[in-house]
Amino acid sequence: MNIIKKAVDFLKEDSFASWITSLILIFIGIKFILFPLLSLLTGTNLPLVVVESCSMHHSSSFDSWWKQNGAWYEKQNITQEEFSEYSLHNGFSKGDVIIVNSAKNIQKGDVIIFAAGVRYPIIHRLISDNKIETKGDNNLNQLNIEMDINEEALLGKAVARIPYVGWVKLIFFEPFRSKSERGFC
Repeated sequence: MNIIKKAVDFLKEDSFASWITSLILIFIGIKFILFPLLSLLTGTNLPLVVVESCSMHHSSSFDSWWKQNGAWYEKQNITQEEFSEYSLHNGFSKGDVIIVNSAKNIQKGDVIIFAAGVRYPIIHRLISDNKIETKGDNNLNQLNIEMDINEEALLGKAVARIPYVGWVKLIFFEPFRSKSERGFC
């Protein structure tokens, strides 16, 4: 009991060593306790995702966004009324944290995360009933890697968003991005 009291007293100290030790303990707690627990609860190895691009951003109200982007979806037989019933139908922004569940029972309109053979997984909306195809809400068209996604590439399905919390991570990487990719959407 004396050792635990000494450890707690050390962590309460206002010193550089106690600050570094606290950071290391926080990192270990997140990496080896929080994330494995979240993975177990959500059924995916990727329970939280930080959005790093503007591909799902809606810069205006849903109706205004639809006026600008709806024609593409209507060509895919997706109506404004149908789209408005989709989860996360108002999109999300760079820096948001997305809470992810397993990719079981995905349906047209769900936002899914998949490995596309690029540096980071992609988080876009499922737009087809027949095969796994996605599109970023803010993209003009589909990317080639979104047109026929293999089921084994699925990492999860977005269920909720926590706005802007991911900027705690992104702020460290923004200076290394190209100028066109930096900043808010």
